[in-house]
Amino acid sequence: DASLMLESLQDNRYLAIRAIKNRFGAIGELGVFGMTDKGLREVKNPSAIFLSQHTQDTPGTIVTATWEATRALLIELQALVTPSYAEYPKRVCVGWDSNRLAMLLAVLQKHHDINLSGHDIFINMVGGIKVEHTSADLPVVLALLSSFKNKPLPRGLVSFGEIGLTGEIRPVSSGQARLKEASKQG
Repeated sequence: DASLMLESLQDNRYLAIRAIKNRFGAIGELGVFGMTDKGLREVKNPSAIFLSQHTQDTPGTIVTATWEATRALLIELQALVTPSYAEYPKRVCVGWDSNRLAMLLAVLQKHHDINLSGHDIFINMVGGIKVEHTSADLPVVLALLSSFKNKPLPRGLVSFGEIGLTGEIRPVSSGQARLKEASKQG
């Protein structure tokens, strides 16, 4: 007795099945499958498909550890901050909540004197995955600042944490499991 949603990921190369209602188990559980010549096959290590293999450090990119129902999943998050020449700068989010972005930009301006109001801002969760958790707040801010200052973040950095309206970093659930997945992925 469950309702499942089938989502396309990475230009239809992968499919995700997510439990959105489940009478007897967890909701939000995510299964990732690849289409092969023998039909759908489970992707044993889904974190690997959401991480790019950059050969050099790139400003505006960071890996975040999200929590999908019962397991950690690593996803590369990308941010691009560019000067805007339009009256109303663009705010584009793919795979993340644009209202959350507006809140984080306000926190940066109010508590840290970082004003990005004259910039176009783009946020992308690699692979087409949707992240709905507040645990992506800290990596989004780090990626924004990295792109804005054109300075790459350290290779191997994994980030997660909620940012409150007063600018504090708040812990999120399953921190140890997230770190374990990050360690497993190197």
